[in-house]
Amino acid sequence: MQVPVVPSAPMAASALEQPAGPALAEAGGTELPALPSPAAGQTAADAALNMANMLDGAGGGISNDDLMSALQGAADAGQPMALYRLGVMYENGEGVEKDPVKAFGYFSQIANDHADAAPKGLEADIVAQSFVKVGEYYKEGLPGAGIVADADRSYALLMHAATYFGDADAQYRVGELYLQDDKIGINPLQGARWLSLAARKGHVAAQAKLGDLLFNGDGIQAQPAEGLMWLTLAHNGTVGTADEGWVNDLLTSAMSLATPKERSDAVKMIKKYGPQFTAH
Repeated sequence: MQVPVVPSAPMAASALEQPAGPALAEAGGTELPALPSPAAGQTAADAALNMANMLDGAGGGISNDDLMSALQGAADAGQPMALYRLGVMYENGEGVEKDPVKAFGYFSQIANDHADAAPKGLEADIVAQSFVKVGEYYKEGLPGAGIVADADRSYALLMHAATYFGDADAQYRVGELYLQDDKIGINPLQGARWLSLAARKGHVAAQAKLGDLLFNGDGIQAQPAEGLMWLTLAHNGTVGTADEGWVNDLLTSAMSLATPKERSDAVKMIKKYGPQFTAH
């Protein structure tokens, strides 16, 4: 099994831009970057699913065998969307027998062949998500593919997706690591920084975790109004999803402790900044 290559690359410019937005907490003398506009476009999963639907005649055209043949043909030609879709199918057992080794193979092929793809556009999103998925396999290990658990390798792959590609899900995961992983060093300021990068792009889980962190001031200066803003945006974005319950619990807890002024300030911030940070 070929091991994915992580090229040397500068941090994506989008991760360093600082357009106008609500200021985040200052801690340790270092101010978190201001909030920029979100990235537009589909997610990798959406793109791969759309491709499968197109090949399937929008839901009722060809047999599963023909669909697999079409996807495999596109994958053999090196098309990232087809490789990604097959990886997801084998990872989850969608229309095929679940096979994490095959899934790893498809995701790692994308990561190997497209690691230095231009960090913008639909293909970049698919490549970035492939790095995230391969990183998860390295985190847990995959004996069937000869992959032993390697936290350092997992972190490097995740950081490539988060920095070079500016992928929101990768940035969210990096933020979580800085809040809970002793190996890389728990650092709430860095955690807030990475969560904020993902939150600005409409990543609702990142918005919820960032909001909770800012409201309570766990290791950083508390910013209750901004915390409520993020928690509310996350709540609105998770209605009817699997994340609704835990996000609602965080918001309810914060609202029970917030002062009337903090609530009022949060409403003003939502009206001013909310539309920028809602996933499209």
